[in-house]
Amino acid sequence: MSYTSAEGRQRLLDELASSAEQLALALALLGEAYEHVDEDAGDRLEAELFWPAQTAYGVAQRTHSAFSAQHGLPARQFEQRSPGLPADPRAQLEHAVQALQQADQTLAELQDSMLPVEVGDLELRAGLTRVRELIAPLPPRARELLRGLGR
Repeated sequence: MSYTSAEGRQRLLDELASSAEQLALALALLGEAYEHVDEDAGDRLEAELFWPAQTAYGVAQRTHSAFSAQHGLPARQFEQRSPGLPADPRAQLEHAVQALQQADQTLAELQDSMLPVEVGDLELRAGLTRVRELIAPLPPRARELLRGLGR
């Protein structure tokens, strides 16, 4: 499929935004789960899941913003998401894992598409890689936390 550089850049930004939206959903779910677990589990959830996910979300937003500004494309306003789930921390954590995995999958497919090489730049590629590095360990950590809930 043929595309112009402008179309490629916009597609790249759209995919990055989609990943950032999944990270926002994961953050909302993790925040809700935090409210419904005991103090020890909450401390682990915050340190091992929430803060790394928050950092990944920030990197995704900054990468998107910098690349769009550099190429004169419209800036995107990222909004907090509502998890829309009942107050069941296990379900919220499981859904957060799904959102984190979807964010990673979207970025993996974007990197595999070669768009970041063809129409991106070094900073964009580094940002994509950093986001993936930050979220990669989170699903296993969440599963480990899930195993300890309710015991």
